[in-house]
Amino acid sequence: MFRARVSTRLAAVLFVIFTSPLISAAEEPAEAEAAPAPVAADRPVLPSRGETMAADLLRQLPASEFVSLNASGTDFVALWRPANVAEPKGVIVLLPGEGESADWPRGVGPLRRGLPDHGWHTLSLILPDSPGLVLPMATEPAPEQPTDAPETVAEQPSEDPAPSEAGYLPEETAAAPGEPAIDDSDTQAPAETPPMKPDHSEQISARIEAALAFARSKRPKAIVLLGQGTGGYWAARYLQQQAPQDVRHLLMVQPRQPDGQEEPLAQLVPPLKLITGDFYYKDVTSDQQTARERLNASRRIQHPAYRQVGLPRQTGERQTDQEVLVRRVRGWLKRET
Repeated sequence: MFRARVSTRLAAVLFVIFTSPLISAAEEPAEAEAAPAPVAADRPVLPSRGETMAADLLRQLPASEFVSLNASGTDFVALWRPANVAEPKGVIVLLPGEGESADWPRGVGPLRRGLPDHGWHTLSLILPDSPGLVLPMATEPAPEQPTDAPETVAEQPSEDPAPSEAGYLPEETAAAPGEPAIDDSDTQAPAETPPMKPDHSEQISARIEAALAFARSKRPKAIVLLGQGTGGYWAARYLQQQAPQDVRHLLMVQPRQPDGQEEPLAQLVPPLKLITGDFYYKDVTSDQQTARERLNASRRIQHPAYRQVGLPRQTGERQTDQEVLVRRVRGWLKRET
């Protein structure tokens, strides 16, 4: 019995001794592959939301509705619809709200399609993404190192430096006495500073200016800026800063102040003294409050041509609600232009 136990233990010990090198040898390649050198690989730049919406529109709408415009060296597309009458009344430039396309199914889309039947050319834009909607470039994270890995001691360099690839020691590559040292700093091309990218408001102003240049090429009788949501704010701000003489009409549908902009609409719109149509929904409490602020501000300065239009409660039927909006906007244009 005793010999049997000894032989069993001996066999187990021998098995461990002879198989452990094989196990460790098999594990080494796996460990080497599991811990590659941390290399950060840049991901391709993702398209902006505006570019994605433009690509979707290109697939959905006929090519005849698209025009290519250029704003500060950047090309972008807009949607153009000519008036369906012999003598057009003018051009309406539509600015959608944040996150909305040039053919947004509420407001902008029905207006750009419906107003040409009543004598107006329409040009609908896609505004650049706000900074909050831009996705930054991302890099692959470096693999995490195991916390229980043994500490490695950095190898200390030897006292004698190793020769270079040419076979010379560092001391032998120094300049000889009396011989000027070679300075290669001048041979390196100076790094070019990338051009400053316009900020968000400047990009929007550039697109509005490009749209107005296109509208002027049609020699219209009148040019109207129509903004929906935050587009109403940007339309008013552009008119405040640039004050083009041939744009005398401003239309806003549910205007809203964009995030990050400090000047409220109540201080921005009334001082323009333009023929202004301010459309809001009566069943939206926040719209009623901000609309009241704008109305009171216009009264304080005795605005000569500011008019608010309260839209009726929305029924939930999109087609019906949009027909009401188009009819009210058409009526305002008929009275004021």
